[in-house]
Amino acid sequence: MTARLTLVSHHLCPYVQRAAIALAEKGVAFERIDVDLSGKPDWFKAISPLGKVPLLRVRDGDAQEVIFESAVILEFLEETEANPLHPADPLSRARHRAWIEFGSAILNAIGRFYSAADEAAFLHESRGLSGMFARVEAELSARQSGPWFAGEGFSLVDAVYGPVFRYFDTFDRIGDFGILDGKPLVQAWREALSERRSVTEAVSPDYPRRLHAFLRAKSSCLSEIIRLQTIATPQTRSA
Repeated sequence: MTARLTLVSHHLCPYVQRAAIALAEKGVAFERIDVDLSGKPDWFKAISPLGKVPLLRVRDGDAQEVIFESAVILEFLEETEANPLHPADPLSRARHRAWIEFGSAILNAIGRFYSAADEAAFLHESRGLSGMFARVEAELSARQSGPWFAGEGFSLVDAVYGPVFRYFDTFDRIGDFGILDGKPLVQAWREALSERRSVTEAVSPDYPRRLHAFLRAKSSCLSEIIRLQTIATPQTRSA
């Protein structure tokens, strides 16, 4: 399509990342605008019914439409842009959509994990996440024959799980929580996604620092682990 696309974004949002990955995989040029969600500008509130990102602003001549919700944005791109990321077979496509929903459920569980206020809740959420990834491991074991979810072809499922695994790059620097232990296919998928250009470029270079600061600022069990880790390994100052 010839319309001009603008992705309205936030530097930490995993749902924005999946849209950015899909756009990159399709080779679609787009503008990206980051919004401070703690101080939403009026223009953003006027076009975002839910007050959330991502938004995809579609301009075609003098006309403009704004699409909200990442799943809707991904489907719109599938319908309007070349290089499909969904399988052609309806049953396979339905399966992919289902695992995209499961990826969203994992993101919700990750949010509960890093927000858990005490150790009991933290361990409960850790076990829950481990169980969810065990389901993913079983699915990969039953069907996978290549580096990506569907084998050799990169799909929208991969675009969704790239941001999921990115959290664990930061979690692993904080502690060994064992969530992905004993899941070799999940680990291999994670590694392949970490090397995919569309995935690495879906965030800015300062993303790890921003995410770590966000996690540390939470009043949570994980933020306390970070605080104790910082005390145990104080930063050295140069003279």
